[in-house]
Amino acid sequence: MKINRRDFLIATSAAGVLSQAGQISFAAENESVKSVKLSFEAKKLTVFTTAENTGHRISQTDSVEFKEMGQPLETQVCVFVDPKRTFQTFLGIGGALTDSSAETFAKLPKEKQEEFLTAYFDKEKGIGYTFGRTNIHSCDFSSGSYTYVDEGDKDLKSFDIKHDRQFRIPFIKKAIQRADGKLTMFASPWSPPAYMKTTGTMLKGGKLKPEFAASWAMYYAKFIKAYEKEGIPIWGISVQNEPMATQTWESCIYTAEEERDFLKNHLGPTMRKEGLSNKKIIIWDHNRDLIYQRVSTILSDPAAAKYATHIGYHWYEPWSGGEPMFENVRLVNENFPDKPLIFTEGCADSYDAKKIKSWKLGELYGNSMIHDFNNGTVAWTDWNVLLDEKGGPNHVGNFCFAPIHGDTVTGELIYTNSYYYIGHFSKFIKPGAKRIASSPSRSALISTAFQNPDGKISVVVMNKTDKEVPYFLWIDGKAAEIKSLPHSIQTLVV
Repeated sequence: MKINRRDFLIATSAAGVLSQAGQISFAAENESVKSVKLSFEAKKLTVFTTAENTGHRISQTDSVEFKEMGQPLETQVCVFVDPKRTFQTFLGIGGALTDSSAETFAKLPKEKQEEFLTAYFDKEKGIGYTFGRTNIHSCDFSSGSYTYVDEGDKDLKSFDIKHDRQFRIPFIKKAIQRADGKLTMFASPWSPPAYMKTTGTMLKGGKLKPEFAASWAMYYAKFIKAYEKEGIPIWGISVQNEPMATQTWESCIYTAEEERDFLKNHLGPTMRKEGLSNKKIIIWDHNRDLIYQRVSTILSDPAAAKYATHIGYHWYEPWSGGEPMFENVRLVNENFPDKPLIFTEGCADSYDAKKIKSWKLGELYGNSMIHDFNNGTVAWTDWNVLLDEKGGPNHVGNFCFAPIHGDTVTGELIYTNSYYYIGHFSKFIKPGAKRIASSPSRSALISTAFQNPDGKISVVVMNKTDKEVPYFLWIDGKAAEIKSLPHSIQTLVV
């Protein structure tokens, strides 16, 4: 079942603006890419392709010269790119390093562990992840529920992350090392400890009891300090994973007003008091459907807005039978441009081993990433980076797909095509890049484009149709002719 990676291990330049120990400063986040006037005299672009029913997996498939081309005809399909029109500054792409990922990793042979680390975090031989998420104590993708404190310990005197030292902490540290120390990590809680909740259980929703709000806020600070003591810098936290979903696993409900008040009265002040005011705080961290109402409610209060640095969201709103609601992301970006958007979680759920090679897995990612970036998103975080041959482990049976699965029986790594689709972005778009205008002239193609800090341009073009689409990449009166294969994604590097 292992996908052939023969053509994948390719080298591209790796420029980045991450500072020491994986942290990103506000200056780096907002730094504009230097203005580079492109000269197309004898200029070529390089084409990298992943396509269904081919052996192409981020494979270099063409090198094309630019030629003079004035006004295109209506019959000439084009992807127009304008480097003069710039938008958000790119932070990074990555995935979640959960308990399940760490436990699966630990069961793999050493050589497969090395292959895995290279595949995700090596900037030349892999797809160069620079962003990561992890859970604050247990989530559904843990082998069981656990916390860092003894039951009933309001003062958190028993706080200890010893559980994570067995699998998760060593796993994250290896990932950071393979990423050359440049893996920006944020953390999210799924539920407070049971004794802090109205329901007396971490599972199936419930709410934080008001008398434990200060204690729970301190819990975040203790987590950050404990992880940093272990050598894992934490860039930021989200207030609550999926605060409107009552799940069979760890979950906790906050209305917009409750999240706002917890942030302004407890979490924000505690972070400052504990010397952690430089840590980012992500609000919402749930689907696109309610994002505008949620964000507008929280940010309309200046006392809460001063602590919220980013807005997080997931892609699971089609649970109701509809389509992804990308326009809601655009609306939030337009109305709250000073709060950068981060896609904090997405995966294909309902794991089925028979669908491990389904091409729709990759197209799900490509479609979302292009639209999310075009609507202002600065960072994009997949869910589990690694799961086992059953789509777990998961202590409530919520098995899902991951870009890479580790077969703990055979010891093999199984690469789904979503790994390659994500790689068409993460390998070629570097932290500090600026998104630039990109506009296809046919609905068969969707695209996004970025200019990297070194001046190079990366254009991602996706074709979800059953037909080959010849097109021109057109920039400032010059164009290069390219073919988009059926069900393919390409990265064009100029």
